[in-house]
Amino acid sequence: MSDVTQILSQIEAGDPSAADQLLPLVYDELRRLAKVRMANERSDHTLQATALVHDAYVRLVAVDQAQHWKSRGHFFSAAAEAMRRILVDHARNRDR
Repeated sequence: MSDVTQILSQIEAGDPSAADQLLPLVYDELRRLAKVRMANERSDHTLQATALVHDAYVRLVAVDQAQHWKSRGHFFSAAAEAMRRILVDHARNRDR
């Protein structure tokens, strides 16, 4: 089992310190995903890739919400979906 998968299991078990261990292992890949998502947005977008990564990460590792990660790939798939939802929410708020 990879380090990421083990830490995801610890997060699922409710270990609050596991999220701090996970971020350095997944940050570069999350930044790559965020850059891909942001490339499809308008050029004057106020949300930056770094903020998108941080917002998505907080949603993904929230200890107060039950998360069930099957694998590392499942986590990154969920991260991409979280980023998409954050961008949709941001656009909705902008249009209000």
